Amino acid sequence: MPPHLFALLSAIGFGLANVSVKQGLAYSTPGTATLISLIAHTILLWSAVLARGAIPPVEFAAVAAITLTGLLQPVMRLCNYIGIEKVGPSRAVTLRNSFPILSVFLGVVVLGEELSALGAVGTLLVVTGIILTTWKLEGRIVNFRKRYFFFPLATAVVTAVAHPLRRYALTVSDEPLFLTALVGPVSLAAFIVYLASPVSKEKPLWHRKALWPFIIGGICETLGILSMLAAFSSGPVVLVSPISATAPIWTMLFAAVLFRDLERLGTSAVIGTFCVVAGVIALSFVH
Repeated sequence: MPPHLFALLSAIGFGLANVSVKQGLAYSTPGTATLISLIAHTILLWSAVLARGAIPPVEFAAVAAITLTGLLQPVMRLCNYIGIEKVGPSRAVTLRNSFPILSVFLGVVVLGEELSALGAVGTLLVVTGIILTTWKLEGRIVNFRKRYFFFPLATAVVTAVAHPLRRYALTVSDEPLFLTALVGPVSLAAFIVYLASPVSKEKPLWHRKALWPFIIGGICETLGILSMLAAFSSGPVVLVSPISATAPIWTMLFAAVLFRDLERLGTSAVIGTFCVVAGVIALSFVH
């Protein structure tokens, strides 16, 4: 399958996962959603690996890089799901997908790189989109607190670290299925340790009405990650990143069409979503 189709499937998968998890959060918690998602990830992909009959040979450097992403994955999913619960799926995913701006900022401030015209336009669009997406949420979301923005923005920071590690692992060993599967048990073990530790104040809340939305969300999230790695393994970043960056638009469409009462967005939030997507696409062509 061409890489651009894998990238499109990735964006659609993430969009479906976001709205499905939001449904389940009406009856349960982000921590429970994260746990079920990681269990689904592990079972689904290791079943696929074992169905192939053998574990492929991979370089140690690829295993090390993907293990690091596995440790980051529970943080990324938990923050993402808390963001979805607090500010809604469309806004949370829009803020999450602003992570390329961090690369530009670090390049200019730390490495002394020059900001190109395209980079400046992309940065301006992302910043404008974030402002529009988060504009006057106090009157639109019940019991809204500004600290809720920490969770989708934290997801963006972790994503900015995880994506280069994933790409590096694939350049060393081109085995997207096995490497994606390897993330599962590492992430699941790390999250179980977190839940059992004194640091965690949250315990899983099991509710039958949340179970299937969380399972479906976990499957869609897993297929989204697998599709993204498959796209990166067969196509250049400048092709894959702009297409996968459309996930906020798919999230917004699915929330509006499939679940009309799931989230209510104003005109500014819709325009902001498109601004962030356009900005991310522009930034993906900078390097």
